[in-house]
Amino acid sequence: MGCRGTTDTVIRRRVRAGMPYAARTIARTVFGVAYAACTSCALGNVDRDDMLGAPGSVVVDAEDTLLDVGLRFDVGYVAMRLANPGVDPWLPRGGTAIAIPSAHLLPDAPRTGIVINLPELRLYYYPPTGGTPLSFPVGIGDEGKGTPIGHAFIVRKQTHPTWWPTVAERAENPDLPAVVEPGPDNPMGNYALYLDWNGYAIHGSNKPYSIGRRDSHGCVRMYGADIERLYRAVVPGTEVRIVNQTVKVGWRGGELYLEVHPPLDETDGIEAGARPRDVAPAGLDRIVRRAAGPTAQSRIDWDAVNLAAREKRGLPIQVTR
Repeated sequence: MGCRGTTDTVIRRRVRAGMPYAARTIARTVFGVAYAACTSCALGNVDRDDMLGAPGSVVVDAEDTLLDVGLRFDVGYVAMRLANPGVDPWLPRGGTAIAIPSAHLLPDAPRTGIVINLPELRLYYYPPTGGTPLSFPVGIGDEGKGTPIGHAFIVRKQTHPTWWPTVAERAENPDLPAVVEPGPDNPMGNYALYLDWNGYAIHGSNKPYSIGRRDSHGCVRMYGADIERLYRAVVPGTEVRIVNQTVKVGWRGGELYLEVHPPLDETDGIEAGARPRDVAPAGLDRIVRRAAGPTAQSRIDWDAVNLAAREKRGLPIQVTR
């Protein structure tokens, strides 16, 4: 499943050389939530910043759609819908103020290489030289063709990749050719980063409106400008961690923030206009208490926690006071 390119055996062997077996196996996720590593007091978190960006908004023109706004501000479609409940995605009406979900808490994973959090349909890249991480919206595998959770490595980079549809893809669409050469009809776009999982890659797309949705056969899709930027930054051997975290917590300016996303099985319904189920994620209270630490327990705003859990808008919400 997914998308395939030719296998560069030499690079694959070099990347894997000396790599422990456990680092090559696909990890299993027991809980689809993030656990904060910090247990220090609130005062110790004054200088800690676990958030990228800041929330924004824009007043749309009459011809704008949420897809257009998302593309303009580098946000995926489902994220735009969650951030703007009640707004018609196709006719938001000129003069409407649209929320731009451009603030993101970092996932609970090692801050190295690439981290992809499936429920938020977003990729994070940590430059090896340090500095501010990069973050981009992604499209992932559709139901029944899901992007796997686990630990992988980039083994090969390719500009203008050729696409070989898999047997499953050709069975689903018999009109597909055996090979699709580079060009406007190639769904991989102009850049591809191949994983050491056979058939999977992070690549561009000839369907920009599929970004921020579950619409692939397992590969990870990106906007053209985003994959070009990531392609130039990433080298073979870069680690890739794919996680399933519906809940993220983190600090900024001495305040604790909570970000809640719907689980993956609700994504298609949200695309169609459904609201997330009004069910709190399992273990949410414990996650928040653990992140707050013993000294900040009394500062937790449980009304804010419960509101974030009910709405699941994918926005960082301050939960200390």
